[in-house]
Amino acid sequence: MARKVGQIIARGDRRWLIRVYLGRDHETKKRNYHNRTIHGSMREAQAYLTRKLRERDLGRDLERAKIALNEYFDRWLETAVGPGVRPKTFQDYQGMLHPYVRPILGNTVLTGMGPLHLQTERGLSARTVRYVHVVVKSAMQQAVRWRLLLENPADGLRVPQQPRHEMRALSVDQARMLLKTAEGTKHGQVVAIVLTTGMRPSEYLGLKWQDIDRARQTVSVVRSIRRLNGKWCFSDTNGSRSRRPIKLLQSWIDALLHDLQTKASAQDLDPEARDLVIRTESEQPINADYLAKHFSSILDLAGVPQMRLYDLRHEAAARVDAMLFRQTA
Repeated sequence: MARKVGQIIARGDRRWLIRVYLGRDHETKKRNYHNRTIHGSMREAQAYLTRKLRERDLGRDLERAKIALNEYFDRWLETAVGPGVRPKTFQDYQGMLHPYVRPILGNTVLTGMGPLHLQTERGLSARTVRYVHVVVKSAMQQAVRWRLLLENPADGLRVPQQPRHEMRALSVDQARMLLKTAEGTKHGQVVAIVLTTGMRPSEYLGLKWQDIDRARQTVSVVRSIRRLNGKWCFSDTNGSRSRRPIKLLQSWIDALLHDLQTKASAQDLDPEARDLVIRTESEQPINADYLAKHFSSILDLAGVPQMRLYDLRHEAAARVDAMLFRQTA
């Protein structure tokens, strides 16, 4: 007697179990089924079953999908992700899969993936769980497009809410105190740039001298810098909103240009650091994490509240306007 390839089984009031027979597992010889509970009318359950049977008959390549998740991720990264994203994005995808997904699920067969496999959070932060979910969901959606899966097992997963980070912004007086304190440190210019421009770390650390227009008193944001696979990499900023001119205080321009004259005599600069406004004492590009550690001590010296270096960029325009007003008052 031929086995039914599709069934609708009543599970209560307006609740139906849909079963689609997918064949036998080559290794275990066990029957594989696609199971899904549908809430609604019998007509809605029948429509779902019809759609899944049609997908099955159209030739979802289930045989070819008998590969381990690790192998699938390698193919996905190489063919679907790598050619279309920036190197930093590609590295971020790898960074999410390597420690959080591959060790736990890497040997799982792709077609054996289900929502319960992906729901475990293992004590990770809400932010990490959400990022991992985005990457895995994208990978599984591509498997659906490649006709390796009937549906995306990451759909409908419960993703934890990420606690909102309280953004802090310094007052003009606090900003002035911080600037005064920072002047006596090796990172004084960095603090001045962040306070008055609102640039992101990857943007001001990638700032070059040719980006500063002294006549117009502006600095142009046109690139960013990141450390990728042990090398410094420059990339154009994303989108028209990121590529923007920013007003600078004349005093900061004068200080920067004075620094340019001082550093112009430096010999044998690393090509990756040549023309960078912000460099280490050994004339190398600066890592944002390294800078953040020193920033905390500067805040303590200035007697202002502790905050993330990234948050310092908020309300920069308002601070500059207030400082300009006080200068001309």
